[in-house]
Amino acid sequence: MDYKQIKGTVFNIQRYSIDDGPGVRTTVFVKGCPLSCKWCSNPESQCFAPQLSYRYTSCKRCGKCIDKCPQGALSMGEDGLIIDREKCDLCGACVKKCLYEALSISGKEMTAEEAYKVVARDKDYYENIGGCTCSGGEILAQADFVAAIFRICKENGIHTNADTSGFGSREALKKIMEYADMFYYDLKLLNSEKHKEWTGVPNEIILDNLRYVAESGIPVVIRVPLIPGVNASEEDIHNMAKTVCEYAPNALVSMLGYHEYGKNKYRMVGMEYAMPETPSLTEEEKARALEIVSSYGLECKIS
Repeated sequence: MDYKQIKGTVFNIQRYSIDDGPGVRTTVFVKGCPLSCKWCSNPESQCFAPQLSYRYTSCKRCGKCIDKCPQGALSMGEDGLIIDREKCDLCGACVKKCLYEALSISGKEMTAEEAYKVVARDKDYYENIGGCTCSGGEILAQADFVAAIFRICKENGIHTNADTSGFGSREALKKIMEYADMFYYDLKLLNSEKHKEWTGVPNEIILDNLRYVAESGIPVVIRVPLIPGVNASEEDIHNMAKTVCEYAPNALVSMLGYHEYGKNKYRMVGMEYAMPETPSLTEEEKARALEIVSSYGLECKIS
């Protein structure tokens, strides 16, 4: 098969992004993730299949979508539309009928070439440091598709950044590494049992793959979500810094303060937000985290 025609499932392509790598970037978000992090801010990214998404704040409760559904999967309740997701076959009839854009299909199959054409629209803005980032979901779960997008980008002089949890096969990782200019690599928890408790999977594969990427010489930014009560104690931060020194001593450490921005999105795709009430980091706690990581000689930042 022509690599440009390799297909994948995408739930969003975000243009003019400044948070997914250096410079102005276009980020291709692939759908599906083997992790189920309790703090995930993109719950629509977890399921590999397309999903019907309901933006209840936009719904006017007119009921026109209910009459249009051929499967009888929709009904109206006190708090808005009720979706029987076992009956829904994602035909999209309700989406077309909704005048208020309260309904949409999250997830679309497309070829690598089709994804690249969106990336290429903003090529003039990338200059020397911007480019294409592939994120997720988990890109290692759609490695052929992501590698094909990156390959087309490289053929056209566009910088590539691979944003990954690191949970995937070495074969998948190698496919992406062949065309990746840099990696954003998540490091969440260091105790494997605790990692499984909070994300659904152990972390041995993640750490092994981190070492492999770092030893390849490809630039790596390690991103650490700091979540009070989970991995943000001083002991946790010391252990994280020690691990980075061991596995990827030349990496930049980017720490991300916990937030609940994606909490309301869970209802949109029929999921429950499982994260307990958790405060954000104080400015003093952020400063202390920077102080600890910097004491190990690592370059670091926090946001």
